[in-house]
Amino acid sequence: MGINNVVPITVQDYRRLAKKRLPGFLFDYIDGGANKEDSMRANEEGFLNYNLIQRVMHDVDDIDTSTVLSGQAASMPLVLAPIGMAGMMARRGEVQAARSAEKAGIPFTTSTVGICPLEEVQAATRSPFWFQLYMLRDRGLVKALLERANTAGCETLVFTVDLPVAGMRHRDYRNGMLGGGFKGKVAKLAQILSHPRWVFDVGIKGKPHNFGNLREVVPNPNDLDAYKDFIDSQFDPTVTWKDIAWLRSIWEGRILIKGVMTADDAIAAADVGADGVIVSNHGGRQLDGVASTISSLPEVSKAVSDRVEVYMDGGVCNGIDIIKAVALGANGVLIGRPWVWAVAGRGENGLVDMLRVFQQEVAVGMALMGVKRIVDITADLVTYKS
Repeated sequence: MGINNVVPITVQDYRRLAKKRLPGFLFDYIDGGANKEDSMRANEEGFLNYNLIQRVMHDVDDIDTSTVLSGQAASMPLVLAPIGMAGMMARRGEVQAARSAEKAGIPFTTSTVGICPLEEVQAATRSPFWFQLYMLRDRGLVKALLERANTAGCETLVFTVDLPVAGMRHRDYRNGMLGGGFKGKVAKLAQILSHPRWVFDVGIKGKPHNFGNLREVVPNPNDLDAYKDFIDSQFDPTVTWKDIAWLRSIWEGRILIKGVMTADDAIAAADVGADGVIVSNHGGRQLDGVASTISSLPEVSKAVSDRVEVYMDGGVCNGIDIIKAVALGANGVLIGRPWVWAVAGRGENGLVDMLRVFQQEVAVGMALMGVKRIVDITADLVTYKS
């Protein structure tokens, strides 16, 4: 039975839709990881190492999946992660995702390198959203972006620290997205022309296709290659915790440090004034061979959960994964690829539907574990599969 003849329910359903509708190089940009993609696979497979404990004969008549994430009320312990170039995967993709998150009652995080600028996301929503930032060499640009985020009503800054240099993402070279010269350009054009629906809906109706938050500082705002060259030149390999302390001194809102994988780094983040850490290996897109995020979560939570909030991303595919992460010490989780697949496959309505299923899975899982509140999902309800 073809995918168009069934109702998409799971993340994999939406992935199949996205693969069908996106030009190959764009699908690979979202779908791929670094090198052999071992860590990307480990993120998802890591959840299989943990079993939940089913309990019976408990009063579970009034399940409440709500919680508070970075001071913001949320319908469940879930945040939409920042995704670069989301507006190339769906028409004004960041806006569609922000509206979907608002309908679902969860936070949305927009990226420094999103297609839609901060101001466009703000205009499309009423709820505060989070802003993701890299430490760029141009500190004046960093300050300017923070001022724009503050004006747009952002109260939480997600600061990504695991990208001093870009990881080796072989798919992006193989399919012609990066490098390849004339042959690469021809390959991309062929992939685009073979997807006329994307050409009309995103390529034509989704313009402009520049990085909205950076269009004032790149010479040619319509040249994505120029943007890539600019971003590559701005990644700063000299960044240390002193720079995070500087950031703390100029940003009055909350700061979550994204890319922490060890207890020592989590403690360092707390010491420089972070309000939270996000256990993340960049979706397996940076250092291949690093541990899965779910396996790293307990160590980080044990080290700093009494001082700061702890989040994790990587490999979360359903509500059961959310429950496991919360049981292992997370205040909440972030999802990236799943929400992009949903928006690419079925737009805003598709993402709303997928998030509804996530929340239902959390609620049903809680009921079968005999708990009624998120705070009741504790470490004694999960076991490591030896």
